[in-house]
Amino acid sequence: MATVKHKVLFVCIHNSARSQMAEAFLNKLGQENFEGESAGIEPGKLNPNVVQVMQEAGIDISNNETKDVFSMLKQGKMFDAVVTVCDAASAERCPVFPGKSKRVSWSFPDPSQFKGSKEDILEGTRQVRDEIKRKVEQFVEDASDLKYWI
Repeated sequence: MATVKHKVLFVCIHNSARSQMAEAFLNKLGQENFEGESAGIEPGKLNPNVVQVMQEAGIDISNNETKDVFSMLKQGKMFDAVVTVCDAASAERCPVFPGKSKRVSWSFPDPSQFKGSKEDILEGTRQVRDEIKRKVEQFVEDASDLKYWI
């Protein structure tokens, strides 16, 4: 019998960094029980530094496209959980999806705002990547318990 997967949407401003990393980690680490997607409030271009640090972690997101959260809403897509991965003020701009969606907020620094040398920017992006991976690992563990969804 096929397992029903929990559908999870990760949202940030541009869908260029944080939400892309979270989607990729969930689809890798929770592939048996979860299906991750990501979108942005104002979709931009995929951040090349994020592509690089994800490749260092063994995940290729280079062919990913940025997506618009409002288009997903208009399409009637349903999610079991919507996780914002931007700052709290930006998360407030995220639409509310109909149905029984659990809303979760994780706040991570925006890699597109990092300054300094290329190596400084990559190091900051790696730190965000590793924080997101830890949150996704914890989410997979917690959300695998049916009580999480009640």
